Amino acid sequence: MSSLLIVNATVVNEGEKFPADVYCRDGRIEEIGAALTHRQADTVIDAKGKLLMPGMIDGQVHFREPGLTQKGDMATESRAAVAGGITTFMEMPNVNPPTINLQALEDKYVRADGRAAANFAFYLGATNDNLEDIQRLPKNKACGVKIFMGASTGSMLVDNVETLEGIFADAPILVATHCEDTPTILRNEELARQQYGDDVPIAMHPKIRSEEACYLSSSLAVSLAKRFGTKLHVLHLTTAKELELFAPGDVADKQISLEVCVHHLFLSEEDYEAKGNGIKCNPAIKRTEDRAALLAAVNNDVVDVIATDHAPHLAEEKAWPFMQAPAGLPLVQHALPILFELYSDGLLTIETIVEKTSHNVAKRFNVVDRGYIREGYWADLVLIDTERPQLVTADNVLYKCGWSPFEGDSFRTSVDTTIVNGEVVYQYGRSEPMPIVGRRVDFSQ
Repeated sequence: MSSLLIVNATVVNEGEKFPADVYCRDGRIEEIGAALTHRQADTVIDAKGKLLMPGMIDGQVHFREPGLTQKGDMATESRAAVAGGITTFMEMPNVNPPTINLQALEDKYVRADGRAAANFAFYLGATNDNLEDIQRLPKNKACGVKIFMGASTGSMLVDNVETLEGIFADAPILVATHCEDTPTILRNEELARQQYGDDVPIAMHPKIRSEEACYLSSSLAVSLAKRFGTKLHVLHLTTAKELELFAPGDVADKQISLEVCVHHLFLSEEDYEAKGNGIKCNPAIKRTEDRAALLAAVNNDVVDVIATDHAPHLAEEKAWPFMQAPAGLPLVQHALPILFELYSDGLLTIETIVEKTSHNVAKRFNVVDRGYIREGYWADLVLIDTERPQLVTADNVLYKCGWSPFEGDSFRTSVDTTIVNGEVVYQYGRSEPMPIVGRRVDFSQ
């Protein structure tokens, strides 16, 4: 393994911002201090004027492998992720075949090994009939058990009450939930078709995937977790009403934790007119008031984690009529620049961004030796240039699907350099092939 010295950086870590040099060897951070120029290193980076942060740990992505690789795969999407400052990803089970047994889970790790540019972990998916697989899951085998509570396709919709009770009672690791109530959604869809026929507009999406649909399901998840003492993590919450179910505090002290996604903090229903199906996602982007409430909840520690829910689809699929177009958007390459837009607008601090995208993810999922800039930890780092804007174009998008809903948008901040396990894997403007150094994540569950 090589050695790396970063000098003249402004480090943002554990609620502090301070000047420092960072020396890394054999993939790990060996020394943090002032004037480390005496250390000999294979690579030296002068980070003057740039922020050095722990790389983002994205707790929710869909990289589409196996079975949906026309949309994305481990190699392409992990490259886009590191270009966006994401050094570790946790990938979801709704692929083909779905990741709903231990053999399918291990197959994912085999597929990622030697192909993922970022570190990787995978969820085991829940179904109405795989409770035994969940009960037998070794604690270091997966990042969590994913339940689609009332909003999914195929066999991964878990709506059997006895099965839900069994999962919440017996899951050996953290349970992560997608919370939307399917009967409510189906009723809203029928009402929309009665009003608009076959030409339901995209503006109806947050009314179909409504506040009521979200609250019914998230309140059920919270009640089950309280009843059974489950370690619960509610994913991509979207409404002010649902925030009533959660309490502020240090995520390390919480039984029930909460995630929001970048696009729900950045966009509102006002953006559907311009971006259309490009921002169709489930749960839906909702009202301006909901967005403001989510941002406030991030700042007052009701929200613990920020993720992307990166979910690429082909451009031709997104061009279908609203009701047929698939839900999901590609985001990993632009998540941190978008969060820094919120910083530039005075809505988030840099320290909060680091806490919610790195520290708290490591805490909540019990990630071993990642998520912080600490001596002895893996050197998963990102340099941010707040003075260099970037324009999103089709030519610089790295997603396999080849498009972004933010094409034509300019962000005031850019990712300068991403380091994974002590190796420089991405530098702004560098054209040579990206090193593939991602490793399987360890958990202390």
